[in-house]
Amino acid sequence: MGAPAEKLHAVDPKEDLLFLIRAFIKYNASDMHLRPNRPPLYRINGRLLPASMPALSAQQIEQILNAYIPDIMRNTLQTKRQIDFSFEIEELGRFRCNVFYATNRLSCAIRRIPFEIPPIEKLRVPEVLKDLVTKSRGLLLITGSTGSGKSTTMASLIQHLNDTQRLHVVTIEDPIEYVFKDQKAVITQRELGVDFPSMNEALASCMRQDPDVIVVGEMRDYVTIQTAITAAETGHLVISTLHTNDAKSALDRILDMFPADHKNQIRVQLASSLIGIVAQQLLVRADGKGRVLASEVLVKSPSVEHAIRTHQFEMIPDLMGKSELYYKMQTMNMDLERLIRGELITLEEGVSASLNPDDLKLRLAGIDRKEGYEYGAESTNVESTIEYHNSKAAGGRKGD
Repeated sequence: MGAPAEKLHAVDPKEDLLFLIRAFIKYNASDMHLRPNRPPLYRINGRLLPASMPALSAQQIEQILNAYIPDIMRNTLQTKRQIDFSFEIEELGRFRCNVFYATNRLSCAIRRIPFEIPPIEKLRVPEVLKDLVTKSRGLLLITGSTGSGKSTTMASLIQHLNDTQRLHVVTIEDPIEYVFKDQKAVITQRELGVDFPSMNEALASCMRQDPDVIVVGEMRDYVTIQTAITAAETGHLVISTLHTNDAKSALDRILDMFPADHKNQIRVQLASSLIGIVAQQLLVRADGKGRVLASEVLVKSPSVEHAIRTHQFEMIPDLMGKSELYYKMQTMNMDLERLIRGELITLEEGVSASLNPDDLKLRLAGIDRKEGYEYGAESTNVESTIEYHNSKAAGGRKGD
């Protein structure tokens, strides 16, 4: 990769980490991994690449991490064998660190968090999010896989509120990532293991702190989800994240977390409280210079509410595809098509990112999905369908 090839000396573990962090920033990496007996690994444009330097020993890694692990979390690391925390290095940035044991030796994954929170306009976030985040109540979910930019999108939404609304925003995080300075809004940031013992307790107590907006870093269990939905029902805007790839999967995931005897009730509550889901991915740009956001947007409408209430989640993709103009919804394939046609990503990158690549290929060929099925897209390969469509179109032109 061409990263610095100097050796670490472990005389000052903090200096050793500074050395690694500077390389981190120089190569514009999003993540760094430290594993015993391997050189540091940097994630650049989604690819994990080794640094051009000698492997780090288990002792070196332990010394480096011990210099930064907060004292309050040392016992937790020994009992739970993993911790999350964040730290700040002046002029270099903030960093989120997950320290864990693997084969009884310390390892870590460190993610870079820029000091500056990017404005919504620079992220290619759908404009409808600005409308959703100014609602006085309801549940707004941002979903995507690890590394899809969920935290950055959520931080940009909070900063948008901070710049424009006189509100009290309470964040419940594990750990605190972006740090906010009060502008029009008052923002209270609380961190698991430092300010409260559990997410559930923090969310419950948050209701007594006069919040207008509650931000939950991630909803990991059904108790947290139930409390978040209740908060949304009782007059608060709740913003949170889930690890799912699309809007339908987010609904499935929420329902799957609940015991069987709770599922009907949670569907009714979710149908009433949900105001939107944004599913997102970060894709490599066609010119190789960084990554670009692709997103799917589900917005509450009477049809969406009915589909959730009656457990007809399979209707969700079609409802999104048909509600672009009025409700500003879009499927992931609709956005991938725009990115490909705009030459922001390659065809290969778009097809690889799609959960329904055949549908994307039909869209790019100018064939309506239902029309494609009439040609036999379900029973034959999509390339044959496109070829057949093109031959019919050519035949029609000859007869004109």
